[in-house]
Formats: sequence, structure tokens, C-alpha cells
Amino acid sequence: MPLPPKVWARAVVNAAGPWVEDVLATMPAARHQGGVSLVKGSHIIVPRRWAGPQAYIFQNPDGRIQFAIPYQQHFTLIGTTDVLAGDDERAQPAISEAEVEYLCAGVNAFLAEPISRADILSSYAGVRPLYDDGSTDAKAITRDYVLNLGADARPQVLSVFGGKLTTYRRLAEHALEKLAPWLPPMRPAWTDQQPLPGGDLPGGDADAYMAYARQRWGFLDEQQARRMVRAYGTRIGKVLGTAQTRADLGEDFGGGLSGAEVDYLVAHEWARTAQDILWRRTKLGLVTPQGTAEKLTAYLCAKGKAAA
Repeated sequence: MPLPPKVWARAVVNAAGPWVEDVLATMPAARHQGGVSLVKGSHIIVPRRWAGPQAYIFQNPDGRIQFAIPYQQHFTLIGTTDVLAGDDERAQPAISEAEVEYLCAGVNAFLAEPISRADILSSYAGVRPLYDDGSTDAKAITRDYVLNLGADARPQVLSVFGGKLTTYRRLAEHALEKLAPWLPPMRPAWTDQQPLPGGDLPGGDADAYMAYARQRWGFLDEQQARRMVRAYGTRIGKVLGTAQTRADLGEDFGGGLSGAEVDYLVAHEWARTAQDILWRRTKLGLVTPQGTAEKLTAYLCAKGKAAA
């Protein structure tokens, strides 16, 4: 097998998340500063516990907080935990029984209708690659991201420790600020003025855009329009196109998921597996019928879009 071509760069950004130290170890010339603490956070999903739109934060006896928030219209999302994780949990983190008990006990001190293990419809967990600040208490480890430069001259290596979805734009701007001496001149930061793809709703009015969507695609009911606009915003047109009826959207996978939506997710959001589509992109795994994952996998394979 031929060797891959060499790529030359002024700088490399090591944003490997839980594997940031592993990647840094492949660069012996780069300076190592600090390390990473792997902290697992788990969540559970139960049937909706109250009718209103309110989200709640609860104070636990151990000093941590938990939240319970309305989720995907018909459910309640409860989280989260802080558990030091091992290297073997990086690729496939999963909630433990101890975490399930912790989350149930925490919210049951406040909910009028308690929850139990039997109420849990689904769960998910993730590993946070937090900067190792020497703390042995998972909840006390800093949540701030840390950006470390690994060289004093070109080629530069910038390693990202920590960070989360809610701060990713600021992190990206900060990273470019740190790398500025090694890169060509750049324009000023701009992302705080730029809506996310599909977020350019006229007047920022989601309700008005949902009304427009129902008028434009008359086969959408109120619930379908709400989900589609919340998921895709003004990009809903890229999903539904010129469809005049539900049948025009292709295969029906249940739960409102169509072949047209799957095709969009593959083409524009890099979905490659049934898990990508049902859980990471749409969360429709909560409402689709049994067997949908297998049906989706067959569909993706038939189109040559499934991950190898």
C-alpha cells in the first residue's frame, strides 16, 4: 500500500477530544503541558413529567446540580452525572446502574411523580476531556477549555483541552487568536453575528416560519412542521424540496422520518449509520417503530451511503 502524501502546514490543531494526549504523544517535538481528565456525564430520558415549558434545576446534597427539562415534545431529559472515566470508556461510554440510581434519587426529592428504573426509555453518556488541574473530585475539575501551544516557532501545534458545544464558537476564535503569529493576517472575529445554518429565520420568528412551512407544504401537520423547523430552520426547503404530498418524500420509516430527510442528513450532515440518523441527528429513535434501525441500514447500504 502506498504511503499517504505528505502535507505541509504552518500549524496543526490537535482537537482530538478524549484522545488529545494520544495525538500529542505522536508529536515528540511538541511541548507537553498538563494533561486530560476524562469525566463521564450520563443522562436519562423518561415520559414527560409536566405539561408546561419550564425547565428545572435541582440542588443535590453532594453539592452538584441536576436538571430536568422538556425534551422532544413528549419526554423529559434528566441529567447529568460527573464520574471519572477510564480510557476504555472513551469510544463507547454508557450509563452505569450507580448513575441511574443517582439521577433517579436526585430528582425524586423534588418531583411530585417519582421516577424509577422502569420509566427510563433511553439513556446516553459522553466523556468530557477536561483539563487536568490536579483535582481528584470530578465535579471540581475546571470546565473551562485550555489551549496549549506546543512550539516556539513554526510549525506550531495547538492542543485543545476541554471545551463543550455551548462555547465552541468562542473556543474557535480563541484558537485562531493564539495561532495568529504563525498564520497569514485574518479578518476580525465574526461568528457572534452569523446565524447557524438554517437559523436565518425572518425576524427570528420561529412560529411565523412554521406557519409558512405548513402553507408551503400542505401535507405537514402542526407537530411535523414544528419538528422540521426546529431541526432545519430555513433549510427545510432542502429537505422537502418540491414535494406536494407525503408520498413525494420517498420511503416512510415511521415517526415522521422520510427517505428525503435521510438523504438530506447523508448529503449535508455527514450521517452514515442508522444510529447517526435516529439518535445523533433527529432523536427520532424515541418514537420510531421497532426494526427501524435495520430498515434504515438496508436503505443506506442500497444507496451506497452506509459507513464501512
